[in-house]
Amino acid sequence: MPVQRVTLITLGVEDLGRARAFYAALGWQPAEEQEGVSFYQMDGLLLGLFGREALAKDQGRPGAPLGTGAMTLAQNFHDRTGVDAAYAQALAAGAEALKAPEEVFWGGYSGYYADPDGHVWELAHNPFWPLGETGRLDLPET
Repeated sequence: MPVQRVTLITLGVEDLGRARAFYAALGWQPAEEQEGVSFYQMDGLLLGLFGREALAKDQGRPGAPLGTGAMTLAQNFHDRTGVDAAYAQALAAGAEALKAPEEVFWGGYSGYYADPDGHVWELAHNPFWPLGETGRLDLPET
């Protein structure tokens, strides 16, 4: 079994109902919901939304102040139009604009927003990393 893999990313959220509504406004549909947690099926992995206090307790750190913004989740798109559309949709859903999409130093196009809990998302088009038909990213062999 490959060692370099991630199967689940869990975001701690302050208000699960608000977080569910935000991601629903982006068009995301949960694959499974239980009391206190939602799971979204992605290409080979899950994204979970879990109440922040409950997540700290589950980690064995009850009462720990879980932070946000120290990492970035990213979605790559086939073109700049896809980036712009996703950015506009996120802002309409209640995201905080961090950096509007623009050309970047490495030759691509990207922007950033924060979801209602402060989790940072990058939306990007990287012409050097072609995406498959479904949007799956596999780096070209060098």
